[in-house]
Amino acid sequence: MKTRQYSLFEDSPENEANQQPPTASQKQKKPENDEPQSSYSGRPAELSFDIEATGRSPISDSVVGISLCRETGKAFYVPIRHTASPNVSDALAILKDTLEDESIPKIGHNLKYDMLIVRQEGIHVKGTLYDTMLASYLLNPNKPGHSLEDVAIEYLMHKKNPFANVLGKRSSFSEVPLDEATRYAAEDAELAMELRNILFERLKTEDLERLYFDIEMPLIYILADMEEAGVKVDRKIIEELSKELDRELDVLQARIYAIAGETFNINSPKQLCKILFDGLGLKPLKKTKTGYSTGVDVLEELAKVHELPGEILNYRTLHKLKTTYADTLPRLINERTGRIHTSFNQTVTATGRLSSSDPNLQNIPVRGEWGTRIRESFIADDGCVLVSADYSQIELRILAHISGDPGLADAFKSDIDIHTKTAVELFGVPGSSVTGEMRRVAKIVNFGVIYGMSPYGLSEALGISPKEAGTYIDQYFKSHSGVRDYMKSTIETAKELGYVTTLLGRKRPIPEINNASANSRQQSERLAINTPIQGTAADLIKIAMINLWKRIREKKLKSRMVLQIHDELLVETPEGELEAIKELIKREMENALTLSVPLKVDIGWGKNWAEAH
Repeated sequence: MKTRQYSLFEDSPENEANQQPPTASQKQKKPENDEPQSSYSGRPAELSFDIEATGRSPISDSVVGISLCRETGKAFYVPIRHTASPNVSDALAILKDTLEDESIPKIGHNLKYDMLIVRQEGIHVKGTLYDTMLASYLLNPNKPGHSLEDVAIEYLMHKKNPFANVLGKRSSFSEVPLDEATRYAAEDAELAMELRNILFERLKTEDLERLYFDIEMPLIYILADMEEAGVKVDRKIIEELSKELDRELDVLQARIYAIAGETFNINSPKQLCKILFDGLGLKPLKKTKTGYSTGVDVLEELAKVHELPGEILNYRTLHKLKTTYADTLPRLINERTGRIHTSFNQTVTATGRLSSSDPNLQNIPVRGEWGTRIRESFIADDGCVLVSADYSQIELRILAHISGDPGLADAFKSDIDIHTKTAVELFGVPGSSVTGEMRRVAKIVNFGVIYGMSPYGLSEALGISPKEAGTYIDQYFKSHSGVRDYMKSTIETAKELGYVTTLLGRKRPIPEINNASANSRQQSERLAINTPIQGTAADLIKIAMINLWKRIREKKLKSRMVLQIHDELLVETPEGELEAIKELIKREMENALTLSVPLKVDIGWGKNWAEAH
């Protein structure tokens, strides 16, 4: 069992000389054989650090203590704001030069959080970042979690004491006794130091170093800036919207009760089952472990034969908008900044896409009156506007590049509407005769191909028979043999290697692609087809964000990115910078990658998100 030494950094003359936090000028001596092996031998002196805070919000909470590690097996905990305990109150001021020294690489697990919370102390961490959470994610993006506890068990076979055990019934880490706090907190910094050696060596072996250092690492700084900036929300607008949704839900509820002939809990699947299948005599379509399903797909099917399921769906949609956004967003407005500070997650989706949480701002409906109304509450600061920049049909353009299909490529090079073109191919009519319904079908087929949709899946999406859907798919592949060949070769490669890659080398394991189960195998084949496309789109917008961030800083503009929603960037800009930032955004986004087809970005702007989009 490995020996690890965790010590309290004490503010006394005797210990100050021996335990003083590292400075930029300090260099590590070559260790003797019986000393813990330095994790940075032959490299610039590195510092692993970890912050303990009063809570989980890096914008609202305060630093309680900081852990420091310069070599594996040995770490210190520096108490800053512990209750009724001796603290080193000036430690952060002493550490400021070290943390802001670009020549000192910084190591940590989920560094964005630590960087954000020390910003509230006036410290802006700089330098190369070795984030072991990100490294773990790149090595296996399919893993559901990359906490320090999980990663330490996987790579070090070390079981870490969970935070909940240390905190107990205390309300804050500041109340944890120093001996317990030291053992828990110092371990975080030391484990990150150990993991840095293992994980980054594996990144090199797996040819993932460039992806980390060129894309994911710079993005840590950018996302920290975006989270710190936040986005302004008009409390009055969103609170009024909540009241309107309440009134609308009351009307819908009364209508549902009238149709059903009795009152019941609309949000109770059990009671809804009784109304639909016992009361109205509708035919159940799907059974679950607890009874008959009342899921969206079932209600959509039942809505074709009775009006009540459709009204239930309307009620659920409005109820979710009210509880998830209209009621929640006002509570999340930071009292100090007047803005909402969402968290952007780099280690959640298997494709490389960013996700958003606390709150999730990527799931607000784009279309529909209520989604628009919610977006109207996201506003620009005084004297500013919001600029929305959205990649046009980015996944289809990437498919055209990856597959080399001439039909797709020519359409994008000629700036022809791709959905109209596909409608012409599917229905055998001239472009001038393509109806709105034909284009809708073609659009679903185009995007269905990207996701490896089967004839059955397409039939469900279009409301047609599987046979007719199969005819559409066959016709599509007759016109686009390059896409068919891409899908075939990608599946074969995934079966041989066990993974697929994006254009930038991001890997996603597809472990079930050779499974004996047909369902598992087919699902894996769909993932193999889609991941290189969606993952490349994710890499593309990350590169665009990095380049745009650099240009904004170089030109000393006050514009700032505030949100990223899949293929869309939202930038808050002073009105005087509007024309300059529009030109800058367009140039950087459309030139982030060189593909065989042009990239196109649609840009809008306004005083609120709805106007901009």
